Amino acid sequence: MSGFHRCALAVLCASLLAPAVHAADADAARWKREAGATSITRDDWGIAHVHGKTDADAVFGMAYAQAEDDFNRVETNYLVSLGRLSEAEGESALWKDLRQKLFVDETQLKAMYRRSPSWLKALMDAWADGLNFYLATHPDVHPRVITHFESWMALSFSEGSIGGDIERVSTKGLQAFYGKDPAGALAQVTPPSSWWEPTGSNGIAIAPKLTANGHALLLINPHTSFFFRSELQMSSDEGLDAYGAVTWGQFFIYQGFNQHIGWMHTSSGIDVVDEFAETIVKQDGKLTYRYGKETRPVTTREITVKVKGGGERRFTTYVTHHGPIVGEKAGKWIAFALMNKPLEALQQSWLRTKANDYKAYMKVAELKANSSNNTIYADDKGNIAYLHPQFIPKRDDRFDYTKPVDGSDPTNDWQGLLPLDKAPRLFNPGTGWIFNTNDWPYSAAGPDSPKQADFPKYMDSVGENPRGIHATRVLTGQKDFTQASLIATAFDAYLPAFERQLPVLIKDYDALPASDPLKTKLRGPIGLLRAWDYRWGITSMPTTLAVFWGDILWDKVSKDDTQEGLSIYDIMAEKAGPQARLQALADAADRLEKDFGSWGVPWGEVNRYQRNDAAIAQVFDDAKPSLPVPFTSSRWGSLASFGAHRWPGTKRYYGTSGNSFVAVVEFGPKVSARAITAGGESGDPASAHFNDEAERYTTGNLRKVYFWPEDLEGHVERHYHPGDKDPMR
Repeated sequence: MSGFHRCALAVLCASLLAPAVHAADADAARWKREAGATSITRDDWGIAHVHGKTDADAVFGMAYAQAEDDFNRVETNYLVSLGRLSEAEGESALWKDLRQKLFVDETQLKAMYRRSPSWLKALMDAWADGLNFYLATHPDVHPRVITHFESWMALSFSEGSIGGDIERVSTKGLQAFYGKDPAGALAQVTPPSSWWEPTGSNGIAIAPKLTANGHALLLINPHTSFFFRSELQMSSDEGLDAYGAVTWGQFFIYQGFNQHIGWMHTSSGIDVVDEFAETIVKQDGKLTYRYGKETRPVTTREITVKVKGGGERRFTTYVTHHGPIVGEKAGKWIAFALMNKPLEALQQSWLRTKANDYKAYMKVAELKANSSNNTIYADDKGNIAYLHPQFIPKRDDRFDYTKPVDGSDPTNDWQGLLPLDKAPRLFNPGTGWIFNTNDWPYSAAGPDSPKQADFPKYMDSVGENPRGIHATRVLTGQKDFTQASLIATAFDAYLPAFERQLPVLIKDYDALPASDPLKTKLRGPIGLLRAWDYRWGITSMPTTLAVFWGDILWDKVSKDDTQEGLSIYDIMAEKAGPQARLQALADAADRLEKDFGSWGVPWGEVNRYQRNDAAIAQVFDDAKPSLPVPFTSSRWGSLASFGAHRWPGTKRYYGTSGNSFVAVVEFGPKVSARAITAGGESGDPASAHFNDEAERYTTGNLRKVYFWPEDLEGHVERHYHPGDKDPMR
């Protein structure tokens, strides 16, 4: 190559590299300014208290702090929300990714970002900057897929619920409709029904007239998979000052409080997602669907899912005005309708953290971008409230929307959204208390609850549950509440499901003839259960026996739950029959004797908390250290929830979900709170804060929340700016 050509090539390369170098310099300069405007104070539990000059600076700092604590969970949440999990985990995540991409379109999200209000765009920019600055300053951290975060990505994960509406779409249905795999090639293993743990939460608000100090109280008790959220505080010179639980990777406090108000979200039983059965007609070689007296064209959309190793799968997907096609039933294509308002949802999720009273909170609620959560509310003016989800499609109540409805009938269509005042709501009820345990709203305040007859049936599809019965029992007639007594209420040991079920079992036993072999075999176990007070405890042997019996019977009859349209609790008590109930107890006793040497085993010996490593899916080991947990699955009505069962290779039960963050907040002249997080704040096993809250968690020993600067005095572990190599101590 001649000198001239070498020179020309050098000039060309320099001109091509110049924009990239300039962009990198601009990023570095911006990150430096944001880091300088942000401080992070870690308390002696490792919890981050982030402060910024502006709200955006606070978002920058909290994104950075979350990445410090567990970048893997941050990235994984966005792999899921963007439909890119297959790039990290291979074809096992293929159908989950396709499901996500049916509703979350990158092109649309980028357009939403461009038209976002300037204040929200600044927050999204700061969020991406915080994560990218963390990666730039931690070259030892190697993302599985996402090496650079873009601002628009925040819109893909804008609500914060565990699960969410999209997860109601069956991946098996998608595979059957869109798949070209050999039958069963990607079949999912279905775990036993007794492994199911209700995902949801408890929320309780107590009015000042029932509290010892004359201040409103709020219980915040989400039931999620463990380590699903971090705990932190974020504040700014622009008036932001919120504390609580943050879903990994999001930039708003999802469940928590500020100086004036508190909000607790519980998963709702409202029906806000619908399936429309479409009648498909081919016309001139094109797909159409019937709608009234006409046919409409079926829209097609090409979706590509990249797969680990460089491969990809391409799908031609179909959409009607009702939503994407997600499967086929009885010869009809099924379109799925759900809330898809990421821009409004992100605004609502952020703005409520800055509301300072009930009126301001309700103004934010008018965005109507919360579809899956009830809200329990309390404030420093002494108000308590219950809100149903705000995104509620108006429908013809003659039809059963829990099943597919005829998509060709226009009368089945959604008819806009209901006004907020047309949904169940409570504000300062006479009882002085409000609760929700993922049950219906019609017992939320005892006799002052909303009346079921006043609302369409689609306002609830679950009814009452054992935790709702429990909450009503412990709240009725109680007064002089304090933080301590509300904590005690949240950990009350009563198990109402067994108070219903076990007398039926005991009656079955008493009716056995003396000659029946079960009469002798079950004499001891029945005697133990007959004397039980239906309260859990670490030393309680009846709890162990009852849970083992309940789990075995649950698995035997669970298939009838949907087939007969009955509650599984009704089936266990009424339909299962004496032989099935008694045999389940015999099987439970046999299992306990085989695994532990006796059918009389203390519950704490069986029910354990264990955290071995940083993996999102834990592997449990009976030979490794673990802690006893006294409370049970919420399926039996325990307000404090610990979803546990045996795992491959274990005899003990190990929990993976349930109580994950618990806080009790008092709204006095100065808000104060106590809280606990499952395990610890850090996802790093080498950190002192990986498991330092575990024992407190298992005993319900909530620690003081350091909300005010004076609370932090004497409890500061380190203070630093993002990117500092030698944090101030």
